[in-house]
Amino acid sequence: MCGIVAYIGPKDATAFLLEGLQRLEYRGYDSAGVAVTGKPGTLKVCKTKGRVADLAAAVPARFKGTTGIGHTRWATHGVPSDANAHPHLDNAERIAVVHNGIIENADELRAKLTADGAVFRSETDTEVLAHLVSAHVAEGVELEDAVRAALGHVVGTYGIAVVDADQPDRIVVARNGSPIVLGLGEKEMFVASDVAALVRYTRQVVHLEDGELATVRADGFRTLTEDARTVTRAPSTVDWEIDSYDTAGYEHFLLKEIHEQPASVERTLSGRLDERFATAHLGGLNLDARELREIRRVKILGCGSAYYAGEMGAQLIEELARIPAHSEPASEFRYRNPVIEADTLYVAVSQSGETYDTLAAVQEIKRKGGRVLGVVNTVGSAIARECDGGIYLHAGPEISVASTKAFTSTVIAFALLALHFGRIHDLSPADGRRIVAGLKALPGQIREILADEEKIAELAAEYAKHDGMMFIGRVRGFPVAREGAQKLKEISYVHAEAYPASELKHGPLALINPDLPTVALVPDDELLDKNLTTLGEIKARAGRVLAIAHRTPDAKLADHAVLVPRSEPELDPLLLNIPLQLLAYYAAVALKRDVDKPRNLAKSVTVE
Repeated sequence: MCGIVAYIGPKDATAFLLEGLQRLEYRGYDSAGVAVTGKPGTLKVCKTKGRVADLAAAVPARFKGTTGIGHTRWATHGVPSDANAHPHLDNAERIAVVHNGIIENADELRAKLTADGAVFRSETDTEVLAHLVSAHVAEGVELEDAVRAALGHVVGTYGIAVVDADQPDRIVVARNGSPIVLGLGEKEMFVASDVAALVRYTRQVVHLEDGELATVRADGFRTLTEDARTVTRAPSTVDWEIDSYDTAGYEHFLLKEIHEQPASVERTLSGRLDERFATAHLGGLNLDARELREIRRVKILGCGSAYYAGEMGAQLIEELARIPAHSEPASEFRYRNPVIEADTLYVAVSQSGETYDTLAAVQEIKRKGGRVLGVVNTVGSAIARECDGGIYLHAGPEISVASTKAFTSTVIAFALLALHFGRIHDLSPADGRRIVAGLKALPGQIREILADEEKIAELAAEYAKHDGMMFIGRVRGFPVAREGAQKLKEISYVHAEAYPASELKHGPLALINPDLPTVALVPDDELLDKNLTTLGEIKARAGRVLAIAHRTPDAKLADHAVLVPRSEPELDPLLLNIPLQLLAYYAAVALKRDVDKPRNLAKSVTVE
């Protein structure tokens, strides 16, 4: 959540800070602010509730400096307001801090600092950091040591950047559970919580690990641990293009990314299909065939759409490899003192690779000796670094908060993993060839569905008039229904519930009426007759039905239908999901929602 940017070098920092914050708007936020060092001993600060555009309009004309920090805030402690916006200052207005994360012992620290004479101007947990650092620099301690000492008092998660008006030649940053990335320039340095803010200026980046700090100067940086041990961090190269962060003529990033799915699926599949042996190449797993055969169970962990993609992945693994598999919310996993089994393979799913709940689950598994693979989109991210191996999605940057192309590429990655597992176990060459052919056909089939966009847009505008919707599907279709309901909720703010179609008669059927339409997933598979019976039960109660199907149901059973091409039964859920993305998008457009920046949501959630 939130966004951090910082700059130090020969140029004016303000321009970079404002542009960097604009590139991080997709993460979700409610206020923004910047601070730059002015003449020696002074800080210039501007912050406001609202959008980055509001901040840019409020920045004075002479607001210049060569060292600066900026932030977009998503409220956790205190309402969205100018006072609660970052950066936060100490009472002497010498120290400025921006912070992502949550300080769990903030109330205790605030009480002690207040007793020592600190005067608080905000309701935030972050402001305690400014006063803690200030207490140490007032004793003549250099900024790096002051920040390190201040963090020794803190319990919680943080990604921070700190400047000192009296030491304007440096920025000190630190990470614990919230990402911090350094960008290396020519006699200038950049800092951000996401590479999206950096790619226009540099492709050379360094990711801090949890428990690390860095002192950043215009001519370089040094990294160390919280106990002052020096560590070496080699830069890596970002391979995403700056064009990936533009809408390219689409009205919203979300629509652009829906349309990018044929290409993103092709990238996820590229070089990974082995037609000769009807299997998948997945060298990044770091597991040989013998080790894979020893695995008796697969546990998949993710949050939100990543969790639902994991449910689809578990279904694929069970069907193709005949290995028990289960998906669980990563946000719940570590709190139930999970039993970690030596013969279980754990798979962590995260588009950003920085989702804190998922990262914490990975660390819990590793502490207990488990083996974890990562399915992530962002190279070099925390989860990717923490895992024993895994699969990169190569979907390209996903800017919109609502995941579409990364979700689809995640399910593709699980299909590859299931195929690889299956061929090592008991999946026949004939079935392997069938799945390989089905995967190769998916990009073209997705293009067919996208060509029906206008019809889906009209249906979305019609169904968006209702206050809620029901989504149903059976077996393979149920995770698709859950993801469809999630998409509708998070970007259109229309209430939606997802149920297994078989469960409808066990209670939820009582809700069906003309004002609660049902979106039903009706593939032409072995459960078609049962699904049609369920549609009949809905229509008997005067419910409206929008069917996502391979062929048009009888008009007595469905008011409208969106048809998708038929794939292999195991892969059908991928295609059934695409119309639901368009349905949610155009419902949000019809309701005039802020599609790319839905309220109360963030792209990479790093706090609970």
